[in-house]
Amino acid sequence: MVDGYEVWVHGAAADDDVLKRLVTGTICPVEEHDGPCEVPWSLTLTADSALVLALYCMPGQAEEIADRVRRVVGDRVVVVRRGREDGFGDLRTQYEIESRA
Repeated sequence: MVDGYEVWVHGAAADDDVLKRLVTGTICPVEEHDGPCEVPWSLTLTADSALVLALYCMPGQAEEIADRVRRVVGDRVVVVRRGREDGFGDLRTQYEIESRA
């Protein structure tokens, strides 16, 4: 079942643009491209220094993307969590629009 997932990368700094590019590159390797990304996603940084890649996808896709993230972030801890029920409205809408196309 398609749902919201979060890939947490612990130990991120607010100004670590390289880490942000590495993480986003695992889901969207070409910044300017035609059509939608593999899965709808967004990226945020928490107050406690975790970079959170939010995804709206199948559980297996979330795990596979987390594995890609693990390969590029070095020794940082990467954890996959199912997202809050109310936290993925925009990504859910994006998924619904793109899956009809």
